[in-house]
Amino acid sequence: MPIYRIPQQHVFPDPELADPNGLLGVGGDLDPARVLLAYHLGIFPWFSRGQPILWWSPDPRLVLEPSALQIQRSLGKRIRQQPYRITMDLAFSEVIEQCGRVPRPGQDGTWITPGMLRAYQQLFEAGFAHSVEAWEGDTLVGGLYGVSVGSLFAGESMFALRPDASKIAFVHFVRQFERWGGELVDCQVQTEHLARFGAVEIPRADYLARLRECASKPARPAPWQFDDDFVCDGR
Repeated sequence: MPIYRIPQQHVFPDPELADPNGLLGVGGDLDPARVLLAYHLGIFPWFSRGQPILWWSPDPRLVLEPSALQIQRSLGKRIRQQPYRITMDLAFSEVIEQCGRVPRPGQDGTWITPGMLRAYQQLFEAGFAHSVEAWEGDTLVGGLYGVSVGSLFAGESMFALRPDASKIAFVHFVRQFERWGGELVDCQVQTEHLARFGAVEIPRADYLARLRECASKPARPAPWQFDDDFVCDGR
């Protein structure tokens, strides 16, 4: 199956043409408008330092229905202890930098290159990318970031410097996102960590159909913040 060369114009091949591993194309640039278009088409950039820009649309796709979120009992108890202060859109650049800096088991280096940092920072400034932060006092100890596409949130990466910090931030976010009418969290590819939260794999064709529905809905205006009366009780 061919791998497509992405042209200078902001266009992509049909994501259903991706190879069996999900790789669709190579090249192009990380102009924020191109990256945002990719998300609207079910495509995302993912490559390591020294590689060309690679564009992916995996099949199957890992997704989480907010209403299907599963919280293990021990994590629920930890959430009720309120070990961290959870916020949104207060430290986007710090979150994405930490996601690129924190070592991950079995992973050599990071896909969050300087070009990726610039692109997502610009998407944040334009109101399309968002972060969730976990604070211990005034110290950032965990968080996650991603891109909103209507009523869908495409999660990109998370990090934790303290026990359960990213998990607690994720649970808070999903509960608030559901409250806002969020319909789907795109988790991209299978991980045991996300599966424990209730994420499931669906065929790419089904994901693309859901994506089109979600993209037709208005996105919540930026900046994001938790509702004044929002309480996450770990259930």
